[in-house]
Formats: sequence, C-alpha cells, structure tokens
Amino acid sequence: MPVELVIVAGARPNFMKVAPLWNALSEGREFTVTLVHTGQHFDDSMSGQFFRDLGLPEPNYHLGAGGGSHAQQTAQIMKQLEPVLLERSPRGVIVVGDVNSTVAGALVAKKLGIDVVHAEGGLRSFDRTMPEEINRLVTDAISDVLLVTERSAVNNLVREGVAPERIHLVGNLMIDSLRKHLSRAMQSDVRQRLGIADERYGLVTLHRPANVDDDRKRTEILEALSVIAEELVLFWPVHPRTRARLESGSFPLPPRIRLLEPLGYLDFLRLQAESFIVLTDSGGIQEETTVLGVPCLTLRENTERPITIECGTNRLAGTTKDSILQAWRTVLQAPPRGVLPPLWDGKAGQRCRAVLSSYFQGSKPQEQ
Repeated sequence: MPVELVIVAGARPNFMKVAPLWNALSEGREFTVTLVHTGQHFDDSMSGQFFRDLGLPEPNYHLGAGGGSHAQQTAQIMKQLEPVLLERSPRGVIVVGDVNSTVAGALVAKKLGIDVVHAEGGLRSFDRTMPEEINRLVTDAISDVLLVTERSAVNNLVREGVAPERIHLVGNLMIDSLRKHLSRAMQSDVRQRLGIADERYGLVTLHRPANVDDDRKRTEILEALSVIAEELVLFWPVHPRTRARLESGSFPLPPRIRLLEPLGYLDFLRLQAESFIVLTDSGGIQEETTVLGVPCLTLRENTERPITIECGTNRLAGTTKDSILQAWRTVLQAPPRGVLPPLWDGKAGQRCRAVLSSYFQGSKPQEQ
C-alpha cells in the first residue's frame, strides 16, 4: 500500500520548495501525495502564476484562508485543515518554510496524532520579534522529521535538544526549482516589457512588517534606496501589503525607483539573475542570489541563513540609511564572490524522498 502524505503550503515562498518535493514523491507508487493550498497568499500574482510557472498541479484542496492578523489567519487555516486531515487520514503531513501555514499545518497534524515533517527546519534568526522565528521554533519542536538546508540548522536543532536521528541535511529544495527552471526563465521577455536594455539595474523586494510597518524604519530604507537609485535604476515588484504602506506614507519616491506589480516566478528569476545587485529582506532571495552569484544586501540586522554570508554573496546591510549606504559602497568597491554551499546541487528533492521512504517504511502505522 502506498504511504499517504499531505503537503501543506499557502504562501509564495512555499511553492518553490513544494514543487521539487511533490515531483520527487510522485515518482513511482511508494507514496500517494495530496496537495493542500491554504490560501494564505490568494491572488493570482502571488499564487496562481507561481503554480503555472513551476508546473505544479491544481491543489487537491484549496482552503481559502485569506488574510487577517497572524492569529486570525493561523486559526482559520487550522479550522479549515482539520476536516481535510480527518478525511484523508495520512501517515504524514509535510510543512515547508516558516509562514503561518507552516505552523498551522504542524499543529493540526500533531494534535491528530499524524507525523509531521518540516522541510527547511532548524533555521534561526535568534530574533523572536519576527513572526517567522516563532513559527520555526514551534514547528521544529513538534516535528518528527526535520529536513534541513545547511549545517547551521543542524547545530541549532541539536543545541535545542532535538534527537540527531530526526535531523537530515538534504540540501535546498528552493535551489532545485531554480536549477530546473533557470534556462526557461532566461527566455522570459520581462526585460523587453520593462524597457530594460543593456544598462545595469538593481532589484528590490521588501515585505517584512518590521521594515514596512514602522514609519521611521521604512523612511530610512526609502532614503537609502533613493540615493542608490541615483547610480542605477531600481526595479521593485511590490508586495500588496508593502504597496499599501507606501501609498499611505509621505515619502516621495524618485522616478528611478520603478514600482512593479508582483512578478511570476520565471520573470522574477530572470530579473534577479541579471541584476547588478539585489536589496531585500527576504530569506529565500538570499539563497537564490548566492547560487546565481549576484550581490545581495539584506535589509535586516540578522539572517536565519548564515551560509549565504559564509559561502555566498549576501551581506547584512541593516535598516538605517547610513548602514545601507555603507554596505552599498562596500559592494561597489569589492563585489562579493561566493561559492556554492554544500548539497545545493538540485538534488534535494530526491534526498528528501529517500529520508521519507526510510522513515515511513520503517515506522509503525499510526493507530486508528
């Protein structure tokens, strides 16, 4: 009998990790995989386009959780997910990343006695003011299998008392997607659509509440971006919540900062691959720029992905105007030259499959 697994995802950063996992687990007859989309990101530009770009099938279930506060959204996902898991009665539930869908899926599964697998476990910013950090800590604490991307995550989990046999260093699922789709992304006509010729340009993403909701911090970042825009055009695909903050603020952006609607995966990947620099507060983009060899300034005081600094092209720039401009000048003088982190080779999905095959074929079926 195939082992039934449910993959729970719902936000844009999840989908690039889910695609290679779904592909690997769907090979052969060992697993039956059910895909649940929580609807945490619910419009086409933040969700539907990514499914099409990544070749993911239509979800078996779409919960339609929508927005709201962290508590409201998490509670809604849990409420909608429970009957699905009761209906499917899977052997395991796989959650990915650190969004509200991740912790909600883990909590519902564990309370029903279903084994929890956390893909991208063990990452730590050590900043508990970040909602994502709370989601990571809670999810890892109740997960039975932890699939991790880098050695620091292994060390974090061991230090927190997680049994080593539950921890598996498998590489980075997001990089599997990047490697698989990069050549197709480079055929995107996004540069022509945006009127980008041969000039160098920068790419900006900004979405974390600590940056966009705080008026003072947001203004400091915008002032720094405005200075950088004097030297190269900045293209900024704007997250919906960020756009709302920009429109409600009083800081006028110069025309060389070009605000865009959210981009699909392939369009964004081409812009990222050919950009002179990326300025972001995203975790996943730190990883992608490392593999692409593109300098990245992370507009934060910390990162849960230290390997992108140790091996890669990422540098912490802080969130003040002065710190960001200092980091910018350093990159101009000495662009970082990264190397590929261990196991970021496009084969993480197959390693995950091997781990789950061993775990579920060797573990006892859950009691009914």
